[in-house]
Amino acid sequence: MSENSTSPRPRVEPESSLKPDSSSTRTSTSELAKAAVSGWLGTAMEFMDFQLYSLAAAIVFNKIFFPDVSPLIGLIAAMATYGVGYVARLVGAVYFGRMGDRIGRKRVLFLTIALMGASTTLIGVLPTYGMIGIWAPILLVALRLVQGFGAGAEIAGASVMLAEYAPAKRRGLISSLVSLGTNSGTLAASGLWALLVSTLPNDQLLSWGWRVPFLASFLVMLFAVWIRRSLRESPVFEHRADVVDGIALSRSEMTARTKDQREDQPEGILERALHQKKGKAFLIALGLRFGQAGNSGLVQTFLVGYLATVLLADKTIGTASIMYGSLLGFATVPFVGWLGDKFGRRRLYMVLSSLTILFAVPMMLMITSGNPALITLGMIIGLNLGVLSLFAMESVTMAEFFGARTRFTQLALAKEIGGILTTAIGPVLAATLTAVTGQWWPLAAMLIGYSAVTLIAAAVGPEVRGRDLVRLEDAV
Repeated sequence: MSENSTSPRPRVEPESSLKPDSSSTRTSTSELAKAAVSGWLGTAMEFMDFQLYSLAAAIVFNKIFFPDVSPLIGLIAAMATYGVGYVARLVGAVYFGRMGDRIGRKRVLFLTIALMGASTTLIGVLPTYGMIGIWAPILLVALRLVQGFGAGAEIAGASVMLAEYAPAKRRGLISSLVSLGTNSGTLAASGLWALLVSTLPNDQLLSWGWRVPFLASFLVMLFAVWIRRSLRESPVFEHRADVVDGIALSRSEMTARTKDQREDQPEGILERALHQKKGKAFLIALGLRFGQAGNSGLVQTFLVGYLATVLLADKTIGTASIMYGSLLGFATVPFVGWLGDKFGRRRLYMVLSSLTILFAVPMMLMITSGNPALITLGMIIGLNLGVLSLFAMESVTMAEFFGARTRFTQLALAKEIGGILTTAIGPVLAATLTAVTGQWWPLAAMLIGYSAVTLIAAAVGPEVRGRDLVRLEDAV
C-alpha cells in the first residue's frame, strides 16, 4: 500500500471532473443508522476486549497461565502480557490507516473487527499452563498481539467512517455515538465478570468459568461483521478527487497528473494536496488527545487502585463510581456532541479543558475526604467532565482536522501515540510521584497539566466545525 507505488493504473478523469461536491456525499437515514451501529459495535468490542482481559489478568490469568511463580510475579506477568497489545496497536494504526486511506474505510473496518473478535474468542479456548506448559502463555501473548494489531485502527476507522457519513450540521452529535461504545463495552465486560465471580465457586471459575466472557464476544463479532458486510463505502472516500476506480492515486500518479495542467490555470485540487506542508494539524490533534487520554489513565485506572491501596477506602467505591459515571456518560456524550454542533469544536474544547483544570483540586479534595458519597461524586464528575466529554469531541474534531487523503492514518496515529504517552505512562508516573511525595497534589497537577496541553492545542487550532471532509488537505 505504498504511497509511491508506480504500478499501471486505469484511466484518470480530467481534474475538472474531480472536484469535491459536498452535496453528493449525502446518505440515507438507513445508511447513516447502519454506520452508527457499526461504529458503536466496533468501539464496544474494543473496550470490551480491554476490560475482559484486564479483569481476567487481575483475577485468574496469573493462576492458570503463570502458576509456577509467586502470586505477585504472576500478576505482573499477566499485566505485562496485556501491555504487549499496546505495541501492536501502534503497528496496526500505521498499517491499517494507510490501507484505509488507499483502498477505502469499509474493507479495513471489516478486517479490524474480524481480527479483534477472532483473537478474543480464541483466548477463550486456549489450553492452560497445566495442559501444555510454557506454550500457554506464549499463545496468549500471540493472541494479544493480533488483538492489538486490529484494535490499533478500529476506533480511528470507526470515527472516520461515521464522521464521513454524517451530515455537516449534525456531525458532532452523530460522531459522538462512537464514544458510547466505550461505555457499552466496559459495562458489558464488567457485568459478565461480576456475574461469574458472584455465582461460581473458585474452582469452577478457574476451570471453565473464565472462558465464558471471551467466548461470548464471538456473538458481538458476528453481528458487527454482518453489519459491516452490508455497509456502503464512505461517501467521502467515493467522492475524493484522488480516488479512481476505488483506489487512491499514488503520489507519483498525482504528480504526473498535475504536470498536465496549463501554467495559466489556478492551482488544482491535487496540486494543493501535494504541496501542503504536513505536521501542524497532527501536532494540534495530538495535543487535543492529551487531555482525554491522560485524564482517562488517571481517573479510570490509577485512582481506582489509589483509593483501595493508599487511601484504604472500600474496594467497591472506585469500581462503582466508574460504573455510575459510565452510565451517566450515555447522556453526557451525545449532549456534548450536540453542543459541539451548536457552538463549535474549538470553543467547547476550551471550555471543557478549563473546567477540568478548575475542578482538579476540588476533585482530589473530594476523593481524599474519606466520605464515600463525596468520593463517588468526585469520580463521576471527573470521568464525565475530563474524559467522556473530551472523548465525545475528539473523534469528530480530529476527523475534521485532517484531509481526506491521510485522515485515517493521521487520526489513528494521533490516538495511539497520545494513548501511549499518557494512558500507558501516566499511571506509572502518578504512582511514582505519590510514592515519593506521599501527597495527592501530584495527581491534581497531572490532571491540570494534561488539560492545559489540550487547552493550548484548542486555542492555537482553527475552528473546523462543518468543514468539507472531501477536501484532500489538512485544515492547517
